[in-house]
Parts: sequence; C-alpha cells; structure tokens
Amino acid sequence: MYRAETPSNTQSAAFPGICVLPNGRWICSFRAAPAKTPLTGQHIVVMMSDDNGNTWSKPATPFDPPAIEGKPGSFRTAYVTALGGTRCIAALCWVDISDPSLPYFNPETEGLLDTKIMISRSEDGGSSWTRPELVDTSPFHVPVPLTGPLLLLGDRRLACQFELNKPYRETAVWRHSSVLLFSGDEGNSWTEHVITSNDPTNRLFYWDQRPGVVKEGNLLNLFWTYDAAAATYLNIHARQSDDFGRTWSDYRDIGVPGQPAQPVRLGDGRIAMVYVDRTAQPAIMLRLSADGGLTWPVESELPVARPVPDSQTAAKSSMQDTWAEMSRFSIGLPATALTPDGRLLVVYYAGARTDETAIEWALLQSR
Repeated sequence: MYRAETPSNTQSAAFPGICVLPNGRWICSFRAAPAKTPLTGQHIVVMMSDDNGNTWSKPATPFDPPAIEGKPGSFRTAYVTALGGTRCIAALCWVDISDPSLPYFNPETEGLLDTKIMISRSEDGGSSWTRPELVDTSPFHVPVPLTGPLLLLGDRRLACQFELNKPYRETAVWRHSSVLLFSGDEGNSWTEHVITSNDPTNRLFYWDQRPGVVKEGNLLNLFWTYDAAAATYLNIHARQSDDFGRTWSDYRDIGVPGQPAQPVRLGDGRIAMVYVDRTAQPAIMLRLSADGGLTWPVESELPVARPVPDSQTAAKSSMQDTWAEMSRFSIGLPATALTPDGRLLVVYYAGARTDETAIEWALLQSR
C-alpha cells in the first residue's frame, strides 16, 4: 500500500491501524518518519481505498498536533473506528517533542515522554476531520500511550484502550497496567474505567492489550506478555469479559508465542487471531479458534506475510535491553478488521531494514 523512496523523510512507515466502513471503504492510518526510533519528523498518514485495495488515495496528513500546556507535540499513532454510515472517530497518541533530543523511552528511569490521547471526528468517511480534542484520562495523570482503536461495544459505549507508564524522569519503579476508559456519549465524556491487566508482583507485563468483541457482550483481550525478572517473552495471554468489559476472567496462557493483533469474530463464529511470531525468523501468522478463544490449534496456522530473513531477537538481561530490541524490529504490529463480505483484512509494517519499512496488507477468505 505504501512504500516511500529511500532515503526520504517518510522511509520509516510503521504502527498501522485499519478501519472498514459499512460502505466498504478501507481507512488505513500509520506513522511515517525518517527513522523508526527518533520522534523528529514523525507524522500520521491516512490512505483510503474504495475498491478492496486495488487502488489507494494519495497519502494525506489530516491531523495537526496542537501544543498542550505550552508544549509542542507530534502524533505517534492514530486508529480509526467506524460509528455507522460514513461517521468515524480517530484516537490519536500525542507525544511531547519540546526537547527533540530526548528518546521516547528513558533508559535510565524507564519513563516515557509526556503522552496523551486526543480524538478527531469525521462525518464524510475520513475525507475531512475535526480539530483534535484532548481526552480527559482522569484519574490517570501519567503517560498513557494508546494500544489500539476506540472499541465500539454492543451496549453503544465506546472504550478507549491505553497503558499506564510513568513520567520521564520519575525514579520510582514502573508499575505497568492496561486500562479501558468508557464513554456513553461517543467520546464527549469519559466517566468509567477498568484495569484490564496488572501484576501485583510487577514481574509480568501484559503489554499491547488487544481487546475485540467476539459476541454480544463478550470481549476477548489478548496480551503480548513479558517476564521482567527473566527478561523474556512468554506466550500470549488472554482474559475474557461477559459484561461489556466491566469485569474480567483470570489470565490464561493460550499456548501461542508472539505479539497479537485484535481478535476478530468471523461469520461462522470462529475467532481469528493474527500475530507476530518472533521465535525464529519474524513473520506475521494467523490462527483460528472454534471454541471462543480457549484453544488455537496449530493445524489452523496460516502464514500471512513472508518472514524477515534474520532473527530480530537476542538474549536480554534488562528492560533497557528489551526496549532496544523493540526499536530494531522491522516487521510487526498487525491490525485487523472484517470486510462487509466477511473477509479478514490485515495491515502491518514490514521491511528488511529497521528504518526502511512499508505498509502492506492482506485479505483472507474464511473457509
């Protein structure tokens, strides 16, 4: 879908999101920058297709990041959610860039630069957008990086998903949590929240939550799981909610290694999970569950994207090593959506080199 010339200021394309409108329009949003890790020059690009990906609109940059509390910022990620008809809403991750020399993650303290959430709205299928508005994430007044799009629940509430990090220079221990923040009026106010992951021992980090509605009232949340004491990744873990996200089951190891995308319920009732498998050559894979997400048979596995030639993981001994490893990934972060005709749409970033990555897509037919 998108591959910039190299060298260029947009040769690093990453962190995509995908939304499918009822009329079949695909809206893909992603971050473009000169390189993957630095914040300098990063901006959000939006491209659309009205013919199932055969052609795409020219790259557009519709979101202008405002200053917040006198600090300039840029948008790191953007995710679009369909609200019905041609109406949609974008969740935007704003990052403080008042000191461009600072990396996003502070390797000394494990803190993040100030990170906030904003939303923008479109009434015309993504052709135009309102000025971004700040989301009040109270009672959380720490960096709150987005983990995905706003989720439209079956009870008509919206859920905003994010993680809790700690301020950049804060020396206290980082205690990670995942959060869903709820709105009953399409994002005009946010009045409830629930913690969807947290380890009281602070050993297990349930990163990159990926909640998906898999049947009426039922959410399946998948986590990229990291053991901080052993400095190693575990299998994907899952939790389920039967009451629109208000309460959650115990954590469950699903027996699949990797970093998952949002689960999608197919027309036949099976659940599709796309994920990045980095146990050898990193690749985008798919598995299916026929029992509501309890099991994911290896027989259902299907490769979605060709693997990158070389392994991008190594032995680690600290959180700093882990973040440095993440910064080298050149394939990952798949996002998923279901098309009106029941096919599974997947977008992801991929390239042979860290700072030269494209946005690619795949369309899978259920059978």
